[in-house]
Amino acid sequence: MKQEIAFISAIAIATICGMAGCSKQYKMGTYGYDKAYFSRHGIEVVELAKGMSKVMVVPAWQGRVQTSTTDGDGGISYGWTNYKFIDKGEISQQFNPYGGEERFWIGPEGGPFSYYFARGAEQIYANWKVPSFIDTEPYNIVEKTDSNVVFAKDFDAINATGHSFKIGVKREVALVGERELTDILGVTLPKGLKAIAYKSVNTLTNNGDSSWTKKTGMPSVWLLGSFNPTPTTTVFIPCHKEFPGRKINDEYFGKVPSDRLVYDDGMFYFKIDGEYRSKIGLPEGSAKDLCGSYDSASHVLNILKYTIPSEKSDYVNGQWGPQDNPFGGDVINSYNDGPTDTGTVMGPFYEIETSSPGASLSPGESLTHTQYTVHIQGDEKTLSEVSLAVFGIGLDKVQKVFEK
Repeated sequence: MKQEIAFISAIAIATICGMAGCSKQYKMGTYGYDKAYFSRHGIEVVELAKGMSKVMVVPAWQGRVQTSTTDGDGGISYGWTNYKFIDKGEISQQFNPYGGEERFWIGPEGGPFSYYFARGAEQIYANWKVPSFIDTEPYNIVEKTDSNVVFAKDFDAINATGHSFKIGVKREVALVGERELTDILGVTLPKGLKAIAYKSVNTLTNNGDSSWTKKTGMPSVWLLGSFNPTPTTTVFIPCHKEFPGRKINDEYFGKVPSDRLVYDDGMFYFKIDGEYRSKIGLPEGSAKDLCGSYDSASHVLNILKYTIPSEKSDYVNGQWGPQDNPFGGDVINSYNDGPTDTGTVMGPFYEIETSSPGASLSPGESLTHTQYTVHIQGDEKTLSEVSLAVFGIGLDKVQKVFEK
């Protein structure tokens, strides 16, 4: 499906109305369109802003970053929003796919310690259910300024072994200033580029009276970002070339064909067009703490940077069904949407996902996973200088990987 929003024209226009009445119109694909859309649907948002850089956060959806922009209300809206689902106005008992460029979930999704399947249930789609505490339950705002918002939530969870967990979550979403961004990327952005950078700091606390171990299962922080695919977008993920094990898992939905996944000199390139359902993941030891994507048509470079512990850690395995190693999961994943076996498509969208290690915590202890999301727009030559400094490759190489 190309863009299954038949009820909305590609040139659909939203009207933003303030206290003084209707003032300006914005086309679909802009931040202003999405802001008006959420207002019309009565969905409360928290907006973090500095100048033209804006981030839209939805408290009712677990403090989800729905979208952001580098260029004010008329700028590109970077997050994917599932208008078709939201317009139905229905609540699904299985999963509510609202989209959003960074949502908070708990791992693992599959295997013996899954939070998405009941004890003894066959791990197939009909039995899969996203727990309400990461799907329909709102998170409480405990702090808010113009540049950050902090959410908190306590809940009980049961995994597929039947073990109960009392989990406390604290999630902060905050704009990142120029100095912090320079420290994180190792490069000062050249003048002339438009950028938005924010971080999320996600903490799990064991609120129970027993420890979380490999025997009970261990929850993890799982962050998933949904973005708009294009025929000119490529995800690129660096790895440790010297890693002796399997550097990538490319068989989530069948092996990814060579015209969609390329490895070259410590970098994996993944074709993102929303037309072929596929997923990749890098395990601990292979993964670095970086991921990029580039759309050569709109000249937008996206960078994700996230925390990886210096010591060896256990990452939960999210694959469905029986597992040989429930703690041999991936650190970072990317997904390209496309038709399922039945021909249906949820989006299309693409995702970049990062995970914390499994939280091996005694009562009262906490684990924190931090992720930085950066969108940069400008001329390709200047963007390529940034990519070369951060990733060691220019964007001309990224752009040409999948050229026929």
